[in-house]
Parts: sequence; structure tokens; C-alpha cells
Amino acid sequence: MEYTAVIKKSGEWWIGWIEEVPGVNCQEPTREELRLSLAETLAEALEFNRQDARAAAGDHYFEEKVAIA
Repeated sequence: MEYTAVIKKSGEWWIGWIEEVPGVNCQEPTREELRLSLAETLAEALEFNRQDARAAAGDHYFEEKVAIA
């Protein structure tokens, strides 16, 4: 899967966030560190959201893939 990172230099720091997932934002001293940090934070956020959704569903639920064009 691919997501879009918005990245910019702000003073001495590189800051960025993921357009498609609110709350995934990071700040690092280099652009490469920021890219790695965003990827790690995104993976953690998606896993947390996945676990939260399954817990909220309780027992006897279905999972289906949904695609957008």
C-alpha cells in the first residue's frame, strides 16, 4: 500500500504528515530520518486502528477488503 507524505523543512527540522491518516505526523533532523519515522508511525497507527476496530466489533464479525478507484 502507498500513502502520501507531505514533507517540508521548518527551521532546523524536517516535518511531515500522512495525508490519508490523521494524527500520523513526525519531526526529525533529516529528511531521510523523517521518511523512516513516518513509515514506522504509519505502520503503528494502522495496526492500532486494526486492533481497535476488531475489539469494537466483538464476536462473530466479517472482514472484507474495500478498494477505491
